[in-house]
Amino acid sequence: MENSRKNFSEWYNEIVELAGLTDKRYPVKGMNVWMPYGFHLMKNIDETIRKRFLEDNFEEVMFPALISRAMFEEEFEHIRGFEKELFWITKGGKESLEDDLAMRPTSEAAIYPMFRLWIRDHADLPMRMFQIVQVWRYETKHTRPFMRSRDIHFIECHTAHENYEDAEAQLQIYRSEWSYFTELMCLPYMEVERPDWDKFPGAVYTRAFDTIMPSGRTLQIGTIHQYGQNFAKNYDVKFAKENGESEYVYQTTFGMSERLVAAIISIHGDDKGLILPPQVAPIQIVIVPIPGKSQNGEKYINELYRSLKDMGLRVHLDSRDSYTPGFKFNYWEMKGVPVRIEIGDREIEENTLTVNLRTQRGRIKIKRDELGRFRDIMKTVSNDLRERASKMLLDNMEGKAMEGQESNVETHIMCRSKSCSEEMERRTNLTMMGHIMNTGKNGKCEVCGNEGRTALFSKPY
Repeated sequence: MENSRKNFSEWYNEIVELAGLTDKRYPVKGMNVWMPYGFHLMKNIDETIRKRFLEDNFEEVMFPALISRAMFEEEFEHIRGFEKELFWITKGGKESLEDDLAMRPTSEAAIYPMFRLWIRDHADLPMRMFQIVQVWRYETKHTRPFMRSRDIHFIECHTAHENYEDAEAQLQIYRSEWSYFTELMCLPYMEVERPDWDKFPGAVYTRAFDTIMPSGRTLQIGTIHQYGQNFAKNYDVKFAKENGESEYVYQTTFGMSERLVAAIISIHGDDKGLILPPQVAPIQIVIVPIPGKSQNGEKYINELYRSLKDMGLRVHLDSRDSYTPGFKFNYWEMKGVPVRIEIGDREIEENTLTVNLRTQRGRIKIKRDELGRFRDIMKTVSNDLRERASKMLLDNMEGKAMEGQESNVETHIMCRSKSCSEEMERRTNLTMMGHIMNTGKNGKCEVCGNEGRTALFSKPY
């Protein structure tokens, strides 16, 4: 790699293409090509999420990408919040459409008119659905692959409930799911309640999951929203209670996107390239043969490859003859493969394997009949990544900036007043992101002295 991670922006732009995650040369601004390695990473993330949602009694759906102008003409806070971000389709062939169609920026306007048709009775509740789709937003700021684009890989859950308490219980399920996902991806986060002036349009409240990037800026990598009855009243989504009375449903949502890939790239990477968490890495183990004189080398290596595959591990055998072992070591380190196995004459003679962990220096030897140890080796890589990532977040929270950071984060005890937040923004030249709910403490607002809580100030992506 030409760029050091200390020069984060340049490093990031280099590694996303060098590692084969994306190609930015697609001739439409803000829209990039998912390359096979990058898409495999995203699909592994998708499958991790899909499996958990299905276990938690969600049903997967797929809604159309187009939403009519009539569906967006409701006088509603949610619609007004997205009107500047919409892509419009106004022609079909050479003819103007009778009703302009928008590419979905998110799916409330598409899903909730159908909820109105599907939900009739309390027996229909709770209704839990999710979809993994593309959404489109006319992003006018500086675009960057996986962080801020116009064509976004998006995972969204939508639920409907009988009462507010059930909707709140659903939000707690989201938190449990999020903790599970981020544990597997080794990503630390802060749960931040967005201020009223920055919550999701139409929500009662929004909780965002923010993490800190090597640049010192924050990245929102997930959100959960309590909608109360706001959307139900707008879209007339009602159900008949047991006593026969009609009532509006209570709704929630949970959203994630390809920003998870951006966080994995940024938080775990180093000057050599990517370091991918084993649970989602396209390749978990790469085998690199060392040319030698042994007559049994090919048989030994192929049997090892099949044994590891039979264990359910994602294994790749780099049998390319035109590259040296040293080149292959550097190549697969750059691609972020968690574990490398080297096999030469000595390993074949000793019936051993030489193993390198991407998160550690040096090599370890294991016996050929100890392949079960690779489960623990994968756990070691994950633990290394979690420990490093958590330390980076904590250091930033404590004001210990990394070399080359372009920004920083600060925490201050703040009340919920917009005027107090604006005053602290003026003092810090940072944006008030909201109150930190999973850590932090209560106290007196540093501006007005009223009751407050630890709040996060940063420059977000």
